[in-house]
Amino acid sequence: MQRLKTRPQFQAAMAGGTVSRTAHFALHRLALTASDVPVVFVPPSGPGSLLLEQGPQALFGVSGVWLGAMVPKRWARRAVTRNTIKRQIYAVADLFEARLPQAAHVVRLRATFDRKQFVSATSDPLKLAVRAELLQLFGHAARRPAVAPVPAQAAAPPPPIAPTTACPRPAAATGSSRSSRPPA
Repeated sequence: MQRLKTRPQFQAAMAGGTVSRTAHFALHRLALTASDVPVVFVPPSGPGSLLLEQGPQALFGVSGVWLGAMVPKRWARRAVTRNTIKRQIYAVADLFEARLPQAAHVVRLRATFDRKQFVSATSDPLKLAVRAELLQLFGHAARRPAVAPVPAQAAAPPPPIAPTTACPRPAAATGSSRSSRPPA
């Protein structure tokens, strides 16, 4: 299993769509087809230019399963907690490597674990809770097939939107109880 390392790799994998979710995690997947993997690397000339010129598959030079872990400080304040969660992500992913399709995957922490329930940053109950959710996340993702992305040029245009006609407002009655003059 290869690990995602660069920002464009993470961005491409996250753009592939969400495959599975749990209360605290989301799994994003970008399907890689065998014909797209052996691509000659062209150095980028600006931010994001490689992604625009060659497509997302050019970022992944080796075929196989790719995995990245995103554990933001917003949801896990302590570095020891972030590192513990990342270790759990990679350990559980190794168990599912044979069942995962050839694709780039990103596991993203999307909510915090309650600090009142898990007082210690690396407590055994926290590790067990993280592992249980990751097993559920990867189990669901392994059952879903990877779908190759459709190129933007080949995608059918959306159907045209029919113009709407505005409904005329009913005319105000002449015998209104409200007066336009201020009260005396």
